[in-house]
Amino acid sequence: MRTRALSTGALPRSRRRIALLAAATVSGGLLVGLTQTPASAAVACDVQYALNSWGSGSGGFTASLDIKNLGDPISSWTLKFNFPNGQKLSNGWSANWSQSGTTVTATNMSWNGNLGSGATTNVGFQGTWTGSNNKPASFSVNGVTCGATQSPSQSPSQSPSQSPSQSPSQSPSQSPSQSPSQSPSQSPSASPSTSPGTDNQYVKNFLTMYNKIHDPANGYFSPQGVPYHSVETLLVEAPDQGHETTSEAYSYYLWLEAMYGKVTGDWSKFNTAWQSMEKYIIPARADQPTNDKYDPSKPATYAGEWNDISGYPSKLDSGVSVGTDPIANELKSAYGTSDIYGMHWLLDVDNTYGFGRCGDGTTKPAYINTYQRGPEESVFETIPQPSCDTFKFGGPNGFLDLFTGDASYAKQWKYTNAPDADARAVQAAYWALTWATEQGKQSQISTSVSNAAKMGDYLRYSMYDKYFKQPNCTSTSCPAGTGKNASNYLLSWYYAWGGAYDTSAGWAWRIGSSHNHSGYQNPLAAWALSNVNALKPKGSTAVTDWSTSLTRQLQFYKWLQSAEGGIAGGATNSWEGHYAAPPSGLPKFFGMAYDWQPVYHDPPSNQWFGFQAWSMERVAELYYASGNTDAKAILDKWVAWALAGTTVNSDGSFQIPSTLVWTGQPDASFSGTGMPPANSGLHVSIRDYTDDIGVAGSYAKTLMFYAAKSGNAQAKATAKALLDGIWKNNQDAKGVSVNETKADYNRLDDPIYVPSGWSGKMPNGDPINSNSTFISIRSWYKNDPDWPKVQSYLNGGSAPVFRYHRFWAQTDVATALGQYGLLFPNG
Repeated sequence: MRTRALSTGALPRSRRRIALLAAATVSGGLLVGLTQTPASAAVACDVQYALNSWGSGSGGFTASLDIKNLGDPISSWTLKFNFPNGQKLSNGWSANWSQSGTTVTATNMSWNGNLGSGATTNVGFQGTWTGSNNKPASFSVNGVTCGATQSPSQSPSQSPSQSPSQSPSQSPSQSPSQSPSQSPSQSPSASPSTSPGTDNQYVKNFLTMYNKIHDPANGYFSPQGVPYHSVETLLVEAPDQGHETTSEAYSYYLWLEAMYGKVTGDWSKFNTAWQSMEKYIIPARADQPTNDKYDPSKPATYAGEWNDISGYPSKLDSGVSVGTDPIANELKSAYGTSDIYGMHWLLDVDNTYGFGRCGDGTTKPAYINTYQRGPEESVFETIPQPSCDTFKFGGPNGFLDLFTGDASYAKQWKYTNAPDADARAVQAAYWALTWATEQGKQSQISTSVSNAAKMGDYLRYSMYDKYFKQPNCTSTSCPAGTGKNASNYLLSWYYAWGGAYDTSAGWAWRIGSSHNHSGYQNPLAAWALSNVNALKPKGSTAVTDWSTSLTRQLQFYKWLQSAEGGIAGGATNSWEGHYAAPPSGLPKFFGMAYDWQPVYHDPPSNQWFGFQAWSMERVAELYYASGNTDAKAILDKWVAWALAGTTVNSDGSFQIPSTLVWTGQPDASFSGTGMPPANSGLHVSIRDYTDDIGVAGSYAKTLMFYAAKSGNAQAKATAKALLDGIWKNNQDAKGVSVNETKADYNRLDDPIYVPSGWSGKMPNGDPINSNSTFISIRSWYKNDPDWPKVQSYLNGGSAPVFRYHRFWAQTDVATALGQYGLLFPNG
């Protein structure tokens, strides 16, 4: 599995950049500038204004401006121009933008103020227009009109008060007034106190990637400022369309902006990202309206999970005992609300399906869900459904009776949280806090950091068995939990919550997950939530829980570490999802049975090397930030194994592990203190290799954090070689990419299981019945510009080849570049 996300609306515009000329040129107002004689050339400039406009009679536009210094070197600049037709500035990037009347002012950021003679910097903004959208007639830099002369004694005009620069397609970030109670109690031991600056090539490369990701013409963000899972729309992996988005993408968005704040000192964009996340992917009060009816003594009614999709709908069984929820009242007391503060994992950003919110059919982004029917349900077999099911679409009971069996159904809302994404958001907040504190700017992000701590408080729901049952459960009659004895202190595959749509109805529910995957753990987040004062949650037992979780996660890694060094799948407290008795002889971790492929079997959930890189990166960050010796011992073995499976050629091409094969099992059960012993009977081999750039970015970060703390020269050299190879061979106009042959798209016309006699409709009228296929309930896919390549393959042609730009992969590469420059400023 890679992610979760979807939507359909990249801006169909491209931006053409034209080289600046040193000679005087005027062409339709596009370029203005005159060379100056040395005697009077204190300030001289060229400005190129490249316009992308859309709409008829009114609309929006973006402008890219190249500012070239033709005079003496300057250490700061103020650009001014007047809109000729009353256009309005919305937001901008790479400068501090403001508008007064028709006058627009842009001042430099900390990293692009120095312009030597002949140097150019690129800035840009987004705006709106009505009537006409002509280009400005002239531009000035530091009070001098480009094309006019200024005597050396002339003073530049004063800069206006600066407003924070904003990301494209997003509303202005608000400067929080709250300051954190304390700065981090610890900061990374090897972190330089200041940035290496943009003269560092790796930091420059990060900014290049950052600007490509934020260029509206490249299509990474929706008009509302929501990051898409990918630029491309035809993409089926874990999300079933590229313009959905996931909580994963949002967590990477935060990480991208944290790195930007470190490099530039501008923290407004980090706050903007957090605010966007709150607005669009954390359900608001109106989206979860009956949480106040939740009874912690009766969290949910049991329904079994089944290996085969044909076992669904799964009947609700109130005869199976469930435990009590020990943190609900604690959270309500801490935050004064019954609402859950966590991300739902999947959004239909452009409302491609047409569910809208709560049946309105139009609102976007729209909360949706897909996977609901056991470990064999691949993405090609899912039936998408709205998270708020008001029975407007689907069958007589909406989509509910496809998944659960009950005597009657009520309209309801329901959300599913992906704990790895929320933990990554906390991880990004930790680095943002650390870096902002180094700059003395921690107060600027205090509200976002406080909300990260709050998110970590609710993330504890992922520590619990699905029905709050005690560990070592081998039948549905196993003991229900009381207090904390149903907590496994690991980040499970999900937690979920829901309730009645009718606010007069008296019920709501919450569940955890019994399945724990090694790839979802985040010991850096556990450490930050239990050790960094500004990130400590308010819940009365939260810090203790996260401290216990830190130890438990490291024990889990060690218990799952193969003889070679790779980390095996995980463990479950609910064998086959219905508390069956696991096979005899399976070792257990704190009562949970070993499972080499927890949660999903199509494809197996731990065959992808990406889970290894993602998870071990967090272990490496923990080691780097805290010096944890248990983390180092795990990394020592893992890094040696991963390096042995990595090849970087002299031309920069590379191969890293891709598909992993697991045999054996941990040597013994474990439920003690300290670290489990090494395994001799658990093995991993590498079936094949890949040039996956996103995984390579995460892998490189693992190696560089480990190298920065341990001094391992091979790890550092390999991280550098991977990044250099990507930069040399994989750049394109939108970021970085590789050719991907999608042989699995032969499943796009696979049948989906619909029980005999069940029928309904998707919002666009596509019928849902026992004859349905993946594509038949998504007929809109046949209008995708890339569909002919897929149809040719389905007709017997060769597998299609795509170059995808996934948001997470672009960010993993971008942040790897920036992080290398920060950790190793001297190369």
